[in-house]
Amino acid sequence: MHKYKNFTIKNLQIEFYVLLLQAKKPIREKTMRVALIQTDIQWMDTEQNMKNAERMINSCSYTDMFILPEMWNTGFIASHDGLVQDAATEWMKKMSRQKNAALCGSLSVKSPDGKNYNRQYFVRPDMEISVYDKRHLFSYGGEDAYYHAGERRVVAEYLSVRFLLLTCYDLRFPVWSRNANDYDAIICVANWPESRQHVWDTLLRARAIENQCYVIGCNRVGSDPKCTYIGHSAVIDSRGRTVAEAEGECEQIIFADLDFDSQNRFRQKFPVLDDRDAFKLEQ
Repeated sequence: MHKYKNFTIKNLQIEFYVLLLQAKKPIREKTMRVALIQTDIQWMDTEQNMKNAERMINSCSYTDMFILPEMWNTGFIASHDGLVQDAATEWMKKMSRQKNAALCGSLSVKSPDGKNYNRQYFVRPDMEISVYDKRHLFSYGGEDAYYHAGERRVVAEYLSVRFLLLTCYDLRFPVWSRNANDYDAIICVANWPESRQHVWDTLLRARAIENQCYVIGCNRVGSDPKCTYIGHSAVIDSRGRTVAEAEGECEQIIFADLDFDSQNRFRQKFPVLDDRDAFKLEQ
């Protein structure tokens, strides 16, 4: 206690506050924590899927962003008209507010003009929402017969980080996802089947390496009337290394801390993107 004899209580409080700021500031500047919610989607059971996703999200402590799979509330439906998903979108807003975190995932929707879309929502706690309509429809599975393709590329910003939004089949098309130094990470939500799991694993890594960015791939598990899914949700860094991945083929939450300062240093040291082909994407 002797070394503190000249300190007042106020001095100690100020010193403690400064030390607390110094301890916290580097972590908040350098990293973003994301949680991939790898769910076992119950076929066409919106209420049960919302309850299950809410249970999983509420089990998480501090997280900046939660990511759900493609069509997380119904499973991949491509055999009837899109659904009006007011309840699901309101639920996404509610959870984003409650957890003070961004929330991302896609839904089957019918727009006011009567067209159906596989629409990805990126919801922020302040209720600002970015919307991305899936560009590449999976014609092999009949998706193009029931949905309209999106017409624009969407980059959503949150906590000063820029995220390119992709949905499942989009992952196969590198031109659409080419980094023009306009984003820091890719989010890909999916219902990617077990039969093509190796392709999923490979493309996540390829998109990360070629675009020098984090790739966040959130897939589902379980089954629907046509396919079986085994997850393999993962986060890959800009060098193609696995930051975090699902353990086994079960429902689970995968956490990852994304270090964008480190990624920026790597881009500066090894500026691959500066040598990219010059082209303008026609949308």
